[in-house]
Amino acid sequence: MSGVASRLAEERAHAAGFGSNAKAVPFLNQRFEDLRAECQRSRNLFCDSTFPPTDHALGFKELGPGSYKTRGSRGSGPRLNLSSLKPSVLTLLPPAGDCWLLAAIASLTLNEFVMARVVPQDQSFGDNYAGIFHFQLWQYGEWVDVVVDDRLPVKDGELLFVHSAEKREFWTALLEKAYAKLNGSYEALSGGTTTEGFEDFTGGIAENFDLSKPPSNLFQILKKALEAGALLGCSIDITSAADSEAVTRQKLVKGHAYSLTGAVEVNYRGRMEKLVRVRNPWGQVEWTGAWSDGSSEWDHVQGNCPHANAEDGEFWMSYSEFCRHYNRIEVCTLTPDAILDNSLKHWSTSKFDGTWRRAPPGCRNNPSTFWTNPQFVIRLNEEDDDPDDGETGCSFVQGEDMHTIGFAIYEVRDETNTDQGYCKLVVLCSSILSVSSIVYSGSISFIPPSDSETVNWGLGEFATLWKKIQRYLEIYKKNDVDGSGTMSTPEMRVAFKDAGFSLNNALYQLLVARYAEQDLTLDFDNFTGCLMRLEMMFRIFQKLDSGGSGSIELNMNQV
Repeated sequence: MSGVASRLAEERAHAAGFGSNAKAVPFLNQRFEDLRAECQRSRNLFCDSTFPPTDHALGFKELGPGSYKTRGSRGSGPRLNLSSLKPSVLTLLPPAGDCWLLAAIASLTLNEFVMARVVPQDQSFGDNYAGIFHFQLWQYGEWVDVVVDDRLPVKDGELLFVHSAEKREFWTALLEKAYAKLNGSYEALSGGTTTEGFEDFTGGIAENFDLSKPPSNLFQILKKALEAGALLGCSIDITSAADSEAVTRQKLVKGHAYSLTGAVEVNYRGRMEKLVRVRNPWGQVEWTGAWSDGSSEWDHVQGNCPHANAEDGEFWMSYSEFCRHYNRIEVCTLTPDAILDNSLKHWSTSKFDGTWRRAPPGCRNNPSTFWTNPQFVIRLNEEDDDPDDGETGCSFVQGEDMHTIGFAIYEVRDETNTDQGYCKLVVLCSSILSVSSIVYSGSISFIPPSDSETVNWGLGEFATLWKKIQRYLEIYKKNDVDGSGTMSTPEMRVAFKDAGFSLNNALYQLLVARYAEQDLTLDFDNFTGCLMRLEMMFRIFQKLDSGGSGSIELNMNQV
């Protein structure tokens, strides 16, 4: 399938709902139902050839083939119970050493509906067991369904990475395997952040807060995020490798990822005290300072008291002490389709798909090409003003990952803000900026493909063609800004506009694919041929669109 046909097929699939959680895209084209049915017919357990239980699945360096950290490890089939997907006590064994995934999975268990979106309930160790499982994860703007077999890495009789304290609960290890498969290996999961896990498990939008310089209304932000069903994580930075998972005197673990599960204000000795509830995914090792389990502060709380006293890894602490001890908070706001409870406040969202092409136009330091970056018009009908933040304005969430992506915000003046052109993001073929007054007499003649062929031209035809070529040459020279003798794709877009053609991105990309060279430049011959073809297509379209509706219907013969 060509690139254009593939893109059209993808757009139609998205329009039909594919890529949503309800219609997740099969990863590596492995369809769970088909594979399970085949295994049941053949009475064989599923063995995943795309992610076999070999050293390469573990990693490539620290966990790669021959590493002492994985020596003696092997694949072993689990006995799984998916019936109790509840807040789990999770542990992580060396050599992984990273707990961000642990905290993300632990936070996932706090929301039963979100959990069921990641771990489909149509699988168990019941009748007709086939050794196959599947999980749904968010990747590159769409949900993918990842299939895994039941072979898990073990060493010395213990699961090698994430596992539950409940010996017969294996769903966490299988979920981790699906996540490792999606990313290439277990070692590829090393050094991630809870933010990544939140987004990949929910499809939500995450943001980070640095507690060394928190916003003045951070506590209100946390409360509203929890009210909206968001997933929250927090952690304490380390200054050296020796600090990793070191326990402080008050039983806080450095370099360890926690879940933040509550934020309330209580009446303490006649004044309001801000408290936060934190959860250690280990299920133990809790804060022992003020407001900890059994501390005296709880004896002086008036009114509703949220205190719970149990060694379950969850504890309360004052918001002020929390900000002193912890270094960062990660908040993942869920999309509306991930929230089942109508009482929760949630965002309204819109999703736009776009791409950055090769030969990037750069930032505002490149004024001649910067405008060719993807553009979106946002209309704010009323001020996005939070009465609790003490500021006036609107807020944006900017994603941060391995690449820097910036954005610039400009005010759109009323005289240029045309609803049809910008909001639909489609320019109909009838929208031509200027039309040359060229009248052909008789039949239209085409330049022959070979120099050896001859064509007889009338004087009028030749004069018309010559004027057209001269005009195209002037446009070409004007837009060949760097004087290279060729036209770059950003220059090409401006040249089309000067020639009288206003094209949307899809048409422009088709022309680049058809007429540009491998290095995405356009010489004068191809530029002329492209404009000739465009002009002819517009004329044919206008002739067929006699009513000026902006659309036409063609039968197979006309095509």
